[in-house]
Amino acid sequence: MANITLTPKTFVESTGRLSYNESTRSWGTLRFKSELVKEFRQLKEKSSTFSYKVLLFRNYEEFEKKVKDLIKNKEPIPLLVWFEKESKEH
Repeated sequence: MANITLTPKTFVESTGRLSYNESTRSWGTLRFKSELVKEFRQLKEKSSTFSYKVLLFRNYEEFEKKVKDLIKNKEPIPLLVWFEKESKEH
């Protein structure tokens, strides 16, 4: 069975943190703020399993080509994520 892509109903801008998990010794924990979870209510279904796909482009030309393909094929709009290293004051 094919995966179903979750799509938002409204524009959401949110910030969060990526944290190191000592017990698993990994940087694999992303914590989403409530406004993002509210937009994707399915994420609260504890019996469901969710996956994700990451596309990392090396230049704007590759990125632009992918965006044009998404629009042409009427695919769901992807989630844009930036990683930012925080200054020591945080």
